[in-house]
Amino acid sequence: MSTAGPARVFIALGSNLGDREGYLAAARAALGALPGTRVLRGSSIEETVPLGEMDQPSYLNQMLLLESTMPPRALMHAGQAIEEANGRVRLAHWGSRTLDIDIVRYGDLSLAEPDLVLPHPGLALREFWRREIAELENHER
Repeated sequence: MSTAGPARVFIALGSNLGDREGYLAAARAALGALPGTRVLRGSSIEETVPLGEMDQPSYLNQMLLLESTMPPRALMHAGQAIEEANGRVRLAHWGSRTLDIDIVRYGDLSLAEPDLVLPHPGLALREFWRREIAELENHER
């Protein structure tokens, strides 16, 4: 990774259990408090149907644009700790959750490791992620 400064990182937030708006707000605050990290802006919050054709409540989703000096793996682990601090329990793939935090893009980095792929492979499958990223990118123009 280059030492040219902070990376521009797109982070997807999702919640479909409990106080969904509260969990998204908690994630925004916790991500902004990480070392070397600041939240530049967030997309509109939108409600979506669950992926994977599972019978579960709808999700609230939001995309954040961050600047961060944290390496991708450290940022991923920090996101997982924030999820757990907000009651996330991993029982089923694509299962309901209080909070989901995904690194969608980390600068221009391409990475393919067993537990971390960047850009996130789900980007091609989630039209709402592309729409939210476009909203954030258009805000800068």
